[in-house]
Amino acid sequence: MGTTFGHINIVVNDMDATIAFYRLLGLDLADGYEWPEGSGAIHVNAQMPGGHYLAFDNHKMAEIWNPHFDPDRNEGNIVVGLLVESGDDVDRIYRSVEEAGHRVGQAPYDAFFGARYAIVIDPDGNEVGLKGPIDEASKYIPSDST
Repeated sequence: MGTTFGHINIVVNDMDATIAFYRLLGLDLADGYEWPEGSGAIHVNAQMPGGHYLAFDNHKMAEIWNPHFDPDRNEGNIVVGLLVESGDDVDRIYRSVEEAGHRVGQAPYDAFFGARYAIVIDPDGNEVGLKGPIDEASKYIPSDST
């Protein structure tokens, strides 16, 4: 049996802020729930098509499934990619995130891969790419910026 993609799990500092942020991006998130009861360990999933999901755990939950969890580890560099219905949605969501006072990264632009694209930053500093539909006719080879 081969390896297949299942989910992305993001460990967060402030679950309420994270849920509010990703709801602002348009994800359908329930409220976080504590398990086991009284532990302070909080978890929530955002279901995606095809049975995949984006999971969020606070530090106490991460310590349950990873006894080596280190909240001070500053390694890794991922971008969570979200697909949106249109290029206009990329612009609209980016503006709503910025207007809500969140940090933003790359402003919306027509990217070389043929889609409207932008990057916003979640409350824990994770970059979230917003990508509209790809238009094959809009693809181009980027110029060397060095």
